[in-house]
Amino acid sequence: MRLDRGILAALGAAVLFGLSTPIAKTLVGSISPLLLGGLLYAGSGIGLAVLLAVRGAVLGGATIVWPRGADLRWLSGSIVFGGAIGPYLLMYGLQTTDSASASLVLNLEGVFTALLAWFAFKENFDRRIAAGMALIVAGGVILSTGSALRAGGISGPLAIAGACLAWAIDNNLTRKVSTNDAMLIACMKGSIAGPISVALALLYGARLPAFPLLLRAGTLGFVGYGLSLTLFVLALRNLGTARTSAYFSLAPFIGAALAVALGAPPTGALMIAGLFMGAGVWLHLREIHSHLHDHEILDHEHSHIHDSHHLHPHGFAWDGHEPHSHYHVHQPIEHAHPHYPDVHHRHHHSSIENE
Repeated sequence: MRLDRGILAALGAAVLFGLSTPIAKTLVGSISPLLLGGLLYAGSGIGLAVLLAVRGAVLGGATIVWPRGADLRWLSGSIVFGGAIGPYLLMYGLQTTDSASASLVLNLEGVFTALLAWFAFKENFDRRIAAGMALIVAGGVILSTGSALRAGGISGPLAIAGACLAWAIDNNLTRKVSTNDAMLIACMKGSIAGPISVALALLYGARLPAFPLLLRAGTLGFVGYGLSLTLFVLALRNLGTARTSAYFSLAPFIGAALAVALGAPPTGALMIAGLFMGAGVWLHLREIHSHLHDHEILDHEHSHIHDSHHLHPHGFAWDGHEPHSHYHVHQPIEHAHPHYPDVHHRHHHSSIENE
């Protein structure tokens, strides 16, 4: 059983987002859902921009390396799907769908994310990982429904399902740029997606709240969205999309558990959902995927230490400090060790191997 930094980052992202949800619900009565989402994203972008400036000052004016080339195109696509199409479809669907039914349909995001990762982006998986994902999603379904799906027609749920698909595409595209500075990626997504959602909300007739509410929403967005998204990108880098999505799907349970801790009565659905999700996480934690594999030549930049995948020379004076970040080239190697489908293990599998 491995509890490495990728898993810790994914769980940290779920905790921060999950804890922010019941707090965000206290603002829903005063701010429309889409506008609130935009303000949360905008707050995350602004907060992370300040944090990046502070980080640069502390590190002696460290240069920010911006995504470029193909990475910039992947990031642009993720922002379009996650920051524009997804929120618009959700807003449209909520017009004819009650919140309980919407919560049930929103569980499709984890399903779509995993299916796209496995079958469109060729991320490896086996029966244990698929079963773990199914249990986690089933726990989310149990948690979000007390009765059957209710809606004033099929168009609402279909629009919400479309939003889930848009966010699933966003998750998979973000994985493509996860080798970049995670905080910078999260900052760019928040800074662009936030104003887009705010503009859509204003188009639908929403009105900006008073400054104290704006400040509360922005602060909550920085912690619950900005820091959470930074950890989410780190998890994508180390675990791949499907596994990160599985751990992140625990967020609703974490939010519900916080509500109970704050005085809400525990329910049978919460207990059963916890059992399902716990079993799913246990299956994921027990994954040991190891086989002989080839690493093709690869060049990129990200924070790293000089492990077996980073035995490269330096064309500059290096002070020996680790981890550090610079552009580097991976030479072809062949070896075997336990690994996830991280940024260095996106290789083809002729068959699924799991030990």
